[in-house]
Amino acid sequence: MSITHIVLLLLVVVLIFGTKKLRNIGSDLGGAMRDFKKGLDGDEEAKAAREREEKLRADPPSSSTQVPPVHSETSEPRDRGQ
Repeated sequence: MSITHIVLLLLVVVLIFGTKKLRNIGSDLGGAMRDFKKGLDGDEEAKAAREREEKLRADPPSSSTQVPPVHSETSEPRDRGQ
């Protein structure tokens, strides 16, 4: 295939689809490729996140560092206007 064949083919494609449609097709194709690459890389990230969650479940923080919740209905106000 020579250069003239390629140019003629591109000209026919532009005439059939139009430039606006070709831009949309190009951006859709680029977005699909980007999402595919993210999906491939995301597997490693998701695996690392699952491992972190499992590690946290296996080793929960000690209860001495947790502060019990304070209920405003049962607690007395600090200043009673004395």
